[in-house]
Amino acid sequence: MAPTRRAVVIGGGIGGLTAAAALHQKGWAVTVLERAPSLEPVGAAISLAPNALRALDVIGAGDEIRDLAAWQGDGGLRTPSGRWLARTDADAVARRFGGPLVLLHRATLVTSLAARLPATAVRTGTAATVTDPGDAGRPARVGTPDGELEAELVVAADGIRSAVRGVLFPGHPGTVYSGFTTWRLVILVPGADFASHETWGPGRIWGSHPLKDGRVYAYAAAVTPPGGHAPDDERAELLRRYGDWHAPVPAILDAARPDDVLRHDVHHIAEPLPAHHRGRVALVGDAAHAMPPTLGQGGNQAVEDAVVLAHHADDLAAYTAARLPRTTAIARQAVRAARLNMMTGRVPVAVRNTALAAVSKAAPLLFLKGFEGIADWRPPQAPYAAPKTPDGNHPRSTPREGRLHRTR
Repeated sequence: MAPTRRAVVIGGGIGGLTAAAALHQKGWAVTVLERAPSLEPVGAAISLAPNALRALDVIGAGDEIRDLAAWQGDGGLRTPSGRWLARTDADAVARRFGGPLVLLHRATLVTSLAARLPATAVRTGTAATVTDPGDAGRPARVGTPDGELEAELVVAADGIRSAVRGVLFPGHPGTVYSGFTTWRLVILVPGADFASHETWGPGRIWGSHPLKDGRVYAYAAAVTPPGGHAPDDERAELLRRYGDWHAPVPAILDAARPDDVLRHDVHHIAEPLPAHHRGRVALVGDAAHAMPPTLGQGGNQAVEDAVVLAHHADDLAAYTAARLPRTTAIARQAVRAARLNMMTGRVPVAVRNTALAAVSKAAPLLFLKGFEGIADWRPPQAPYAAPKTPDGNHPRSTPREGRLHRTR
């Protein structure tokens, strides 16, 4: 009987836990090392598109997450005065991409993923670093305060400031500032009743979305110099920037407390890595391809990475070949989207809004084209939510990932 293969996952976020669950399902002995004292994620909500939900189907979590999530129904894009520039149709999205777009709190997803691992698999309060990436002839080595661990596979899911990325590729320039900062909050808003929406102003955006548990997820972004902070508190800063925008923005801010608001500058990897692996170490999620949140694909791509990595765990070059072209293209598209929705200047913004309104009226489904090749992605392994073949089985042959990274 072959010895059990060992995998060490550095980072207990969404990408790391998905990878751990997928590897555990394939018979690997998995250890997750999380620096924080608990798995409670820093953040607010996450939007999962059909591509990520199909990836979660592979580890048996897709339907559970669909049931737990708030379904993003009809909504759209607005101006600060409340005028609708474009409306979205949830049914049209589901028909076009083979499933819904859903929203849930990050903690809900993390809890679901962690439950798919043995209780002893996750070690919190444990900082870790790669001391030797290993190669075909020797295992990788991971340093921890309690000593070194050896593993046939190390998954580096240590986020946008990944220390492992720097060990594997010391000559890479790392991340750059994306030009804007973000605020996020999840709170109860008494009497809140509204359609999900994102609102674009000059150099500023706001999004409001109801969650299934009755809370509201809101986020904002604004073009600012890096490293900024409000002179008083971030709720007050949001009131100054967005307090006179359309309903329900004022009501959400009235219900918020200063401690409810998280603020983070946005960074991304502008120069793609030469590979998503070295030796026996593979990078996933933001560690590999941090991108602006403007397509809502950062966490989705981490989930994709995880299940594809488990599929190619014995051939990390194949993992890089599958993921690097796709994530590079999506990251570049997210940067282009940021330039559009964070546009400044009265005239350019007016031209943009006029064009968006005209396109929405003339061809409502045209907006979905930007997600072709993204939301319609399917994992390299079944089962997942997909049309069945005449014999009643899910098809196992899926489009090659290299064909799915094209953007429009």
